[in-house]
Amino acid sequence: MADKNLGITPRATSYADWYQDLVLKGELADHSPVKGCMVVRPYGWAMWENIRDVFDRFFKETGHKNAQFPLFIPLSFMAKEAAHVEGFAKECAVVTHYRLKAGPNGIEPDPASKLDEPLIVRPTSETIISAMYSKWVQSWRDLPILINQWVNVVRWEMRTRLFLRTSEFFWQEGHTAHETEKEAVEETLRMLDVYRKVAEDYLAMPVLVGAKSAAERFAGAVDTYCIEALMQDGKALQAGTSHFLGQNFAKAFEIQFTGRDGTVQNAWTTSWGVSTRLIGGVVMTHSDDKGLVMPPRIAPIQLVAIPIWKTDAERAQVVGAIDAIAARLKQAGVRVHVDDRDNYKPGFKFNDWELKGVPLRLELGPRDLAAGKAVLARRDQAGAADRSDKQVVDAAALETIVPALLETIQKALFDKAKAYRDANLRRANTYEELVKTLETSGGFVLAPWDGDAAVEAKVKEETKATIRVIRAEDRGTKAKAIGTGRDTEQWAIFAKAY
Repeated sequence: MADKNLGITPRATSYADWYQDLVLKGELADHSPVKGCMVVRPYGWAMWENIRDVFDRFFKETGHKNAQFPLFIPLSFMAKEAAHVEGFAKECAVVTHYRLKAGPNGIEPDPASKLDEPLIVRPTSETIISAMYSKWVQSWRDLPILINQWVNVVRWEMRTRLFLRTSEFFWQEGHTAHETEKEAVEETLRMLDVYRKVAEDYLAMPVLVGAKSAAERFAGAVDTYCIEALMQDGKALQAGTSHFLGQNFAKAFEIQFTGRDGTVQNAWTTSWGVSTRLIGGVVMTHSDDKGLVMPPRIAPIQLVAIPIWKTDAERAQVVGAIDAIAARLKQAGVRVHVDDRDNYKPGFKFNDWELKGVPLRLELGPRDLAAGKAVLARRDQAGAADRSDKQVVDAAALETIVPALLETIQKALFDKAKAYRDANLRRANTYEELVKTLETSGGFVLAPWDGDAAVEAKVKEETKATIRVIRAEDRGTKAKAIGTGRDTEQWAIFAKAY
């Protein structure tokens, strides 16, 4: 049953309904008239812009430049890399005509406008970017090429959920070409670490880092690496992937160059991407039954200032003072919004901004103003029984107090999420123990696995769990592999996932 005041379904009642309530009522996104697609609302897009800007800065610091490639990909391009086309064939939207006309049954494609070659609405851009790289690369001196693009992509989904899985979503995709295998592998891992850093330092979302199994590998890649986060319901969320493509796409699209020794060689390529799925990850990592909880570093609004008054004279005095405070805080680099709406009472505003997850709330009334004080309320501790979520501070010191408190909240959110993740990272030594743990406890389960694909498939069939990540730091402890009993030093992390 939903909360009567907020209309939010409690997590314990239905985690799926709770998540949808927060996304809709928190005004992050809404359902589109186009089935399976979403409309990202201004509040949600501002959050994405903050995340995007952090990534973009790191990309440029590591030598990458932004570009833009076409939305449409010739069908023949998709067929050039066999594993790639097989991996995406069931998700592709296909354009066959370029004009409509009025017919006996209404508007329909004009038969005369049928394309000679159908076009695919990009599900990802390895093929068309590889085709361009084959034009641009002639010599080893043309390498490396380090390009990123911020775009939308389409992967036709039957079962969708806002941000987590929609037919159209927004992301960045980096594509690079290199002279040597070593450089390409280094690039793949470098960008994976950028993903880890942003997830942990900005989204306050602890992640596990490592490789995917062959069954979970990106279509056309030699190796896929990922960051995996754990949501509050015990399911994993793939939060970003980085792919070492080897020479697969270079051979298919003839990305060739004359090497330093004068021989013609194929380039080594990579691709890597994160998407608006991260917004869903933030929601499910930090939020509670009162609404969204935003990590300060990527929150659209870091502090909402609410003036409190009874008379018109008090209103003019308090709003004037709070506007001056907001101006000072903005100068200090804080994203501030003043809620001076006349038609809502303070209590409604408190609940409204708690629902939207703003990290800090500043309250200022006539008595506070007279005393030179202000009240700060922390969203991550909202409703604390001991009132520890609120503190009275000197208004003159807010430029110092607020930034420091925002950093305290950022760290507290990460520490809380990491403690939950670590408490739900369990170990299983046998197949039976793995299945039981997945079914009864959920979370991440570490188990010895020798690479047997049949065992991996059996686990998925019986539990719906997959191998989320294979970490280098888990390797080395000898054990009997689940399902086969063979000796192995490789351990894999299994989980049910979004």
